[in-house]
Amino acid sequence: MRVSTSLPCHDWAACGPAARQAEDDGCDSVQSHELKHDPFTPLAFAALATERVQLVTSVAIAFPRSPMVVANQAWDLHTHSKGRFVLGLGSQVKAHNERRFSTPWIAPAARLGEYVESVRAIFRCWETGEKLAYKGQYYNFSLMTPEFAPPPQHRPLPPIAMAAVGPLMLRTAARVANGVRLHSFATRAYLEQVVRPLLARELAAAGKSFESFEVTGGGFIATGPDAAAVREEVEKVRYRVAFYGSTPAYRGVFDLHGVADLGVKLTEMSKQGQWNRMAAEVPDEVLDLFVARATYDELPAAIETRYGGLVDSVSVDFAPGTSAATRRATIQAIHAIPCKFKSF
Repeated sequence: MRVSTSLPCHDWAACGPAARQAEDDGCDSVQSHELKHDPFTPLAFAALATERVQLVTSVAIAFPRSPMVVANQAWDLHTHSKGRFVLGLGSQVKAHNERRFSTPWIAPAARLGEYVESVRAIFRCWETGEKLAYKGQYYNFSLMTPEFAPPPQHRPLPPIAMAAVGPLMLRTAARVANGVRLHSFATRAYLEQVVRPLLARELAAAGKSFESFEVTGGGFIATGPDAAAVREEVEKVRYRVAFYGSTPAYRGVFDLHGVADLGVKLTEMSKQGQWNRMAAEVPDEVLDLFVARATYDELPAAIETRYGGLVDSVSVDFAPGTSAATRRATIQAIHAIPCKFKSF
């Protein structure tokens, strides 16, 4: 199983050293998140400080950005990292698109599928000189002059991964993307009963396989050097489960476990602005569906129990001050967990 870790996107000066440490520890990739900060710039610092690890946006929100703008950013990161960039894209949800980004919310799965296809068409134009002629229902690209075309890289095009929760987005990811970045709001049962069978069918129909299609994430990890640290991380996860569980679009996961009423309650609390009270509504038996919790020495076994056979890559963030020996031993043990993915 592959291991990723997060960059400190709030501190550009720390991104290079953090990425270099992750590489030295044996991580397979470093990732940036689009929460309070831009997801692309931190990876530029990471690219210049490393030689091996992949650099992943996890994820960049697609619809507020033109595919041409994103293609340009991805191309530069792929160039300066010597082929190590992975473009992770996500749709976000309706409210954030319309009210936070002032972006229309139209057929998100179909539109994101076209977004991925159009970015690839732009990549091919730049790499091979192929005429830019992408025509879809939502995106159309037909103009590229030499002055605006970056030079070819003479390497494989940047892989593109899609974030997905529901069946329609999962099917689209299997059809058009190189991987899927599953939402943390997922349980093992949801992965086993919904995600994995659906992906298997769609990949087979597209003539693809899990060996070249990376499945990332699909739950939370709460870890630390001792039981007290793990408990502290678990409470952070409890809040995240409540926060995500308040989103109607994600309620299918609660439905699978017969706790749909909890989702309805959390949604109503979010509408009333009761964010600081929502976590208390998530009982331990629900929380445990979403999280692998263990101290560092027991974490690989907990990850295998929670994710084994279902995903190819997990994200592990170590507490400040954790020794290099502990980080490296933990990552090495996670690497020993079998997975299907080989390479893009």
